[in-house]
Amino acid sequence: MINYLKLMRVHQWVKNMFVFLPLFFSGKLFEFNLLKQSFIGFLIFSFIASSIYIINDYVDIEKDKKHPEKRNRPLASGIIPKNNALILFTLLLIISIILCFFLATIKVGMLVAIYFFMNIAYSFKLKQIAILDVMIIAFGFLLRVLVGGYMTGIIITDWTILLVFDLALILALGKRRGELANAELEGVTRKSLDGYNLNFLNSALSVTCTVAVMCYLMFILSPETQSKFHHYIIYTFIFVFTAVLRYMQQTFVYMRTESPTKLIFKDVFLQILIFFWGISYVLLIYYK
Repeated sequence: MINYLKLMRVHQWVKNMFVFLPLFFSGKLFEFNLLKQSFIGFLIFSFIASSIYIINDYVDIEKDKKHPEKRNRPLASGIIPKNNALILFTLLLIISIILCFFLATIKVGMLVAIYFFMNIAYSFKLKQIAILDVMIIAFGFLLRVLVGGYMTGIIITDWTILLVFDLALILALGKRRGELANAELEGVTRKSLDGYNLNFLNSALSVTCTVAVMCYLMFILSPETQSKFHHYIIYTFIFVFTAVLRYMQQTFVYMRTESPTKLIFKDVFLQILIFFWGISYVLLIYYK
């Protein structure tokens, strides 16, 4: 059972928490019906994402066998037979379709379908096209937020779209940089890294981090935001700016960003910053 959960990459479901962002920032997190709708959206995205992880691992079995860490994955190591993996893929896909059909809207179904086919194309070919690959990853995070909005009927603001996309792009570029650095150390080449080098990725990360900081600054200084939350929202900039610097430090100094999810789980400094940033918004939104 544990190996099948690893194949589904359940630990990656934390990314699908982006579905709850519209509900949280709307101030309606404790409205049961809306929370239930968001949770359904979370489940749909989790199951569909796991089905894609399975296909991705299935396609990359031979490559993963040569990787020092990925060779321990259930499919690459042979712990789970290929046929069993395909059966699980089909089951997850069917469950996702049923949930979309009976418990979601047409728009949600369309967004999930876009995510599925886009990532299937990514697994087979598009991940080998530099720049397009990281844009697809970033767009996937944005789709999660949009699903959360459509599941609850909450309007997604332009600022939310910009910030989520840019933040996801930072994580994707950091992941590519970590993969490239590791590949150079191991003396191996990977087609998915063609079109990248450290100079380009360093520049791209610097640009996207700058854009993220500027977008967030403009967001918290806008009259609409300050009237909706509180003037004290400007102080949350401290946590965001420090978190960006910490991420850049992990990327440029310690080379620890091949898996952004693992970085967040392991880095106590980042966890503290995210915690206090979240607490700040809880106080601003729910305890004005």
